[in-house]
Amino acid sequence: MISQDMMNPCGGVNMGRVVESFDPNERLLERILSKENVARAWKRVKANHGAPGIDGITIEQFPDHTRELWASIRQSLLSGTYQPLPVKRVEIPKPTGGTRSLGIPTVLDRLIQQAIAQVLSPIFDPTFSESSFGFRPGRSAHHAVYKAREYIREGYRIAVDMDLSKFLDTSSHYTPSHERLSKRLS
Repeated sequence: MISQDMMNPCGGVNMGRVVESFDPNERLLERILSKENVARAWKRVKANHGAPGIDGITIEQFPDHTRELWASIRQSLLSGTYQPLPVKRVEIPKPTGGTRSLGIPTVLDRLIQQAIAQVLSPIFDPTFSESSFGFRPGRSAHHAVYKAREYIREGYRIAVDMDLSKFLDTSSHYTPSHERLSKRLS
């Protein structure tokens, strides 16, 4: 495992990024569900103070509610039978008018998602483009803005903002570019 330091453009402490090699023989699910990893995931979920999901269980209620159920939840995850609950949909107002749909998973599903992300992110993040800033550890929209300013200082004058999911929804499945992209993603 290698740690790479990253500057924090918002000030404060520099952030670290872990670059980890992947061992195909490793049992990732057991690592995801280890006591240490789940405890770290719980600290992150708890620190976010999120709203309850569709089951109504709050962050405060979660430990007492889930403690006795954890063994069976863990077993269902290991056996592949775990079914997450539906995501609670709420509409939040936009400052410019209108609303934005927001999905709120249950606290349990957020815990599981966080535990998975903590194990998989260090494996896959190093393979992503250095130009990718969305939903990545140690990166944010602020980082993208700083990078864009750097490109402007270097003399670049054209920016392209791409949403890959929208591209795949709208591009012809028969074009060479679509075929090449599909092959790279599979």
